[in-house]
Amino acid sequence: MSIIDLHTHTLLSDGVLVPSELAARAKDAGYSGLAITDHVDSSNIESVIEKLLNFTSEFPNDNGLRILAGVELTHVQPARIGSLVKIARSLGAQIVVCHGESIVEPVAEGTNMAAVSAGVDILAHPGLVTEECARVAKENSVLFEITARSGHNYTNGHVAKIAEKTGVGLILNSDAHAPSDLLTPELAKKIVLGAGITNNKYEEMRENASRLLKKTFH
Repeated sequence: MSIIDLHTHTLLSDGVLVPSELAARAKDAGYSGLAITDHVDSSNIESVIEKLLNFTSEFPNDNGLRILAGVELTHVQPARIGSLVKIARSLGAQIVVCHGESIVEPVAEGTNMAAVSAGVDILAHPGLVTEECARVAKENSVLFEITARSGHNYTNGHVAKIAEKTGVGLILNSDAHAPSDLLTPELAKKIVLGAGITNNKYEEMRENASRLLKKTFH
């Protein structure tokens, strides 16, 4: 069972690997889809997207691993999120993730709602997200993340309950910063089940990841 992981980092932000090594290790781990979504704000969004697009343009399409060049808008003030989403897409970002209101970091209140209103692809580790935010996310086809990242994953159970109530789509990502963070099929399933999500819902999550990969890969 292959993994599609649409939230990872390289040394273009706070990861430890260059994109080529992250891709090599993901392929070796059995991944079929990978998004590199380094942290950005207005200071580095252009350079990060340019560098990732340079890398993905040279990556072979016939080796069994599809790679997306993306960004994670991180600690951006809510009022600026909408404009940065538009900038990211205009620069060629294939996937836009927003760093949600994780309970272990001082993320500005209102970030979750600003991100889903702006139509990001994935709201990462959204913390104690509200039902109102989830309903807006569902209307805008934004996926909520169930995360493997330590600390951020403290609220996975809450996110899963909100998703069950509102019908917002879920996706599992590693938020990998180092090789040891990459997922295995066994670990991925345990994380999802540990959040109180059923096997059937897990298959829906895998389908959500596959659809997003296919929609944005080019």
